[in-house]
Amino acid sequence: MFFDPVYFLFILPPFLLGLYAQWKVKSSFASMSQVPARMAGAEAARRMLDSAGLRDVGIEQVPGHLSDHYDPRHKVLRLSPDVYRGRSMAAVGVACHEAGHAMQDADGYAPLVIRNMAVPAANFGSNIGIWLLIGGAIASIEPLIWLGIVAFGATVFFQLVNLPVEFNASSRAKLELVDQGIISREEAPYVAKVLNAAALTYVAATLQAVMTLLYLIMRFAGGSRE
Repeated sequence: MFFDPVYFLFILPPFLLGLYAQWKVKSSFASMSQVPARMAGAEAARRMLDSAGLRDVGIEQVPGHLSDHYDPRHKVLRLSPDVYRGRSMAAVGVACHEAGHAMQDADGYAPLVIRNMAVPAANFGSNIGIWLLIGGAIASIEPLIWLGIVAFGATVFFQLVNLPVEFNASSRAKLELVDQGIISREEAPYVAKVLNAAALTYVAATLQAVMTLLYLIMRFAGGSRE
């Protein structure tokens, strides 16, 4: 179970894609940080939010690099220093992507609602599911193995439903950046370079989760037949 070479056939391609995606995000953000924008990321996000009537959504600066996120519980965008203060294509792209999540929240965007509801199950699956599976395998308790697989499946479901959420937030950002005059149509490819690279990281994470789940099902379903 623990040294099955078949596992690497399943997991190696998405793992390599994940490494490439991480490199692509960092390199794209670094290069697009050198391309100036008309305003800072926080100002761009504020304009996008206000245009959508979301003046009650706050914007805060938080420490870290690319630690940007939208907090739906407190209705606030939290932006890293490079994004909050940065006057670059990278900064306005990332900031407005997070503003896109706030717009989804206000609109009741269905995939976001489902994703938020799936968070507790996904956290349980990622933290506990694998231990249930390992414990069941060691003790040869098949129901415990399958309980672990089902729990891990909740994590896979979260990753799958997260893809349209992230893609839609980027689509909203690309549209609003031009419509609000934050960037010109000619500058749109610069922002797209950063957002598309970020999207690749979500694709890689989802693929890795799916392939891991498929391996587990194949591995233990085969063991059950034997």
